[in-house]
Amino acid sequence: MTTMNTPSATHLVLIPTYNPGWKVYETVAAARRYWNPVWVVVDGSTDGTAEGLLAMARDDPCLRVIVLPHNQGKGAAVLHGVDLAAQQGYTHVLTMDSDGQHPADLIPAFMATSAQQPGCMVLGVPVFDASVPSLRVKGRKVSNWWANLETLWAGVGDSLFGFRVYPVEPLRRVMRSQRWMRRFDFDPEAVVRMCWHGVKPVNLPAPVRYFRPEEGGVSHFNYWRDNALLTWMHTRLFLGSVLRLPLLLARRLIDDR
Repeated sequence: MTTMNTPSATHLVLIPTYNPGWKVYETVAAARRYWNPVWVVVDGSTDGTAEGLLAMARDDPCLRVIVLPHNQGKGAAVLHGVDLAAQQGYTHVLTMDSDGQHPADLIPAFMATSAQQPGCMVLGVPVFDASVPSLRVKGRKVSNWWANLETLWAGVGDSLFGFRVYPVEPLRRVMRSQRWMRRFDFDPEAVVRMCWHGVKPVNLPAPVRYFRPEEGGVSHFNYWRDNALLTWMHTRLFLGSVLRLPLLLARRLIDDR
C-alpha cells in the first residue's frame, strides 16, 4: 500500500480549488496523510488561500501548488493539472474537491482499484448523510438519468460526484477535442464522453458530507446558472449520443454477451 512516504510514479491526487475558505487546508492535509504526491491547482482564488497553500507546500516537498492567474473554471483547472501530470509521466489522477466533502481516507482504495483496472475510470458513488440538501439529491437523480441515457446505460453510478480516478491520456484527448467541460459541467460531461471513447466506469461507494457555513462550508453552486449550464450540457450530449447510437449499441451488445 502506498503511503505519504512512498511516492507513486503513476497516480497522483489532483485538487482544483477556488475561494474554498479554511477547509482547504484540512482537505489537503488529509489527502497528504493518505497519498504522495498531492497537487493543488488554485483557480484564481482571491480569498488568501493561495498564499496559505504555498506556505504548506514550502514545508512539504510532496505537495505541489499551482496558482493560475485568474478563475477559469473547475474543468479548466483540472485540465491544466492533467497536462502537467502527463508531462511528468503520470498515468492517472484522482480528483477531489477542496471543501472537505470527499473522503480522503478512501484515496488508497480508489488508487488500488485503478491500478488493478488501469483502462477504467473509478467513480465514487456518494453515500449521503443527513447533512445533504434534499434539492441536491433530487437534481442529482435527474442528471444521473440523463447521463445513463446518453451512454446507453454503460454503468455510470453517479455523474456528478467529483471524487474519482481518471486515466490521464483518454481524459486529455476528450477535453482537447472540444471546448466544453471547462466549468461546472466538467464532472458529468467527462464521464459521458469517456464512456463514448470506450473507457469503462468502475463504481465504488464513498460517503460525502455537506458542511454548514459555520463549519467552514463554502458553496459556489448557483441554482439557476448551474442548472442552465447542465441543461445545455445534457442537450448537446443527448444529440451527440444519437449520432453515436450505432457504436453505443454495438458496445452494449458486446458487453452483454
